[in-house]
Amino acid sequence: MANLVNLESVSKSYGVRPLLDGVSLGVAEGDRIGVVGLNGGGKTTLLEVLAGISPPDSGRVSRARDLRMAVVTQRTELPEGSTVREIVLPGYAAEHEWAADPRIRSIVDGLGISAIGLETPTSGLSGGERRRLALAAALVAELDLVVLDEPTNHLDIEGVRWLADHLLARRIALVVVTHDRWFLDTVCGRTWEVADGRVEQYEGGYADWVYARAERARLAAAAEEKRRNLARKELAWLQRGAKARTSKPRYRVEAAEALISDVPEPRNTPELLAFAKRRLGKTVLELEDASLQAGDRTLLDHVTWRVGPGDRIGVVGVNGSGKTTLLRLLAGEAEPITGRRVEGKTVRLAHLKQELEDLPGNLRVLQAVEAVAGRVTFGKQELTASQLAEKLGFPASRQWTPVDDLSGGERRRLQLVRLLMSEPNVLLLDEPTNDLDIDTLQQLEDLLDSWAGTLVVVSHDRYLVERVCDHVVALFGDGKVTHLPGGIEEYLRRRASLLELPARPTPEQRPKEQQPGMSAAEHRAITKELSRLERKLDTLHEREAKLHGELAEAATDPDRLMELNTELKALLTEKEELEQRWLEASEAVE
Repeated sequence: MANLVNLESVSKSYGVRPLLDGVSLGVAEGDRIGVVGLNGGGKTTLLEVLAGISPPDSGRVSRARDLRMAVVTQRTELPEGSTVREIVLPGYAAEHEWAADPRIRSIVDGLGISAIGLETPTSGLSGGERRRLALAAALVAELDLVVLDEPTNHLDIEGVRWLADHLLARRIALVVVTHDRWFLDTVCGRTWEVADGRVEQYEGGYADWVYARAERARLAAAAEEKRRNLARKELAWLQRGAKARTSKPRYRVEAAEALISDVPEPRNTPELLAFAKRRLGKTVLELEDASLQAGDRTLLDHVTWRVGPGDRIGVVGVNGSGKTTLLRLLAGEAEPITGRRVEGKTVRLAHLKQELEDLPGNLRVLQAVEAVAGRVTFGKQELTASQLAEKLGFPASRQWTPVDDLSGGERRRLQLVRLLMSEPNVLLLDEPTNDLDIDTLQQLEDLLDSWAGTLVVVSHDRYLVERVCDHVVALFGDGKVTHLPGGIEEYLRRRASLLELPARPTPEQRPKEQQPGMSAAEHRAITKELSRLERKLDTLHEREAKLHGELAEAATDPDRLMELNTELKALLTEKEELEQRWLEASEAVE
């Protein structure tokens, strides 16, 4: 496949800090690449250099001639005095011209542009609506490559699913920065991890990246031990939950499974529930015959809903369905029109809102955390203020930064740290994944695993909801709070039914692609080759294990170490080649 964009020895710095240092990589036709890494680590800079928005300090960026590329960044600027139609459908004078194209109709409906209104002036739109307009305008065009920076922000779960399906159906090349792990795993076939000025490349989406990173951490030095432990717990979740797709040969999967074989369950639900009942008693938060309105819309219509001790509930619904208002009602910040809200006597409630709260600007980050408490307990784990701040994205070097100098994303993370330091026993979280990178998300989930209390989460991040919640409820616009035993998949099926659209088939329901023209004899030959490769790989796998043992025993013999290391390198090269052949053969018979 032809290359669309190439970076050769590209470097880019801001101040004295190198964000890209001699990076070489390329994007080919049909590539779907997810970009991950810590906030501030250089992900957006990589996208801007690749897209030509920002020039490199050194190195070379080359693009295919007549490349049709669209870029949607987080900085959305729309022309003054424009309308929605002029931004999204600039080349169409009449409605029938674009309405006759099913692809364009799907974009207009799937991103909620119809609901905004084509003749609506852009000047009065919210930031999220402006981002959706920019995304729609990019996707309407005929493209070879689309470059997206956090496209799932401001999309609800349904919108994220639509975007994933649309990009898969288009078969255009994609480079996307996102912290939405379900989206990464569903859409992306490769992953770039930006860290310390370098870009590490992995085959596969989020699950494959976790496997590969865990294996690398397993073989790394002791300095990587902390990162390895987090990867092990994440892998345990991937194995015990709905298994994510992985393209790795089974030998790599087995290595990862050996790594997590002694990892306990991500959380001990019965133990946490018993502890929560002791802390909270029988009554936590209850709505009795409650009704609530927003303008002319009825959000709740005589609803009775009880949130009990230890409940972990995810709340889903389209944008504007009333999820945030429901959290405000549970928090006691909004009053029902009819009915009442009941709060247990022992409840200590904390509410993470989407809006930034006032923070003590005269303090530094660590001082602002310690002003709440010096230590906090999560299950059997006790953390200092500094340790919790580090877990949620404030390394020691950043903890003495004045609060007034923090970015918006950092201020929200500090808001979350201070909230957790108050040791609440009821947590209401409204879109907690906003402004968190994947590593920080893993840390947050790790903390919530051992947190004994009641949790209600509003989030469009389906991975987070499925990871930390035991139950899912939905607001469908009918004035009810609907419990969904089938979780997110049931929500999407019900929404598709309401909209009279075909539900997206589950992986088990999707038909296997048939290889055209393969005879029975060819199928037998490939199957035989697979068996031969597996036997050979088993032999290499056993020899590799023995070599690692011999290397440990020869720690004081430099000559023997060099001899064994040379043999190990040759073995690993042969194993890599055989694994690739095994993968190609296995794909041929699927």
